Amino acid sequence: MLPSIEDSGEFKGWKTWKNEAFERVAAGPFYFTDDEQGIKCAFRAEKHHLNGGGVVHGGCLMTFADFSLFAIAHEALDGAFAVTVSFASEFLSGPKLGDLVIARGEVLRAGRSLIFVRGLLSVDGQICLNYSGTIKKLTPR
Repeated sequence: MLPSIEDSGEFKGWKTWKNEAFERVAAGPFYFTDDEQGIKCAFRAEKHHLNGGGVVHGGCLMTFADFSLFAIAHEALDGAFAVTVSFASEFLSGPKLGDLVIARGEVLRAGRSLIFVRGLLSVDGQICLNYSGTIKKLTPR
């Protein structure tokens, strides 16, 4: 599935999957781009991302990390549809309202059908989540 380019706002020029309603509307919106360090994913923490304690909900961070798995593995996916088959994470701190949450990571291995990815979420250089996951490419029926 090919991403589209955001055409306005803070993330103008960044990529996203506009047809992914959960990641775009319910949990996000989330974006990615590439720079000299590789793939960079981001979202701005808004009120709807927060839990009762005033920090970004853990479920939101895990959803963003899952989004990031696919952005980081985007080239290895080569346009194929894929699903997450495993995901692990550890929380280190909670981003607050207005924070810019950044994800960086790497593809550890990309085979014919499985792609292994790991990464970190951070705010202003402080790590808030460590994650890893496995993506399975699906063949069209």
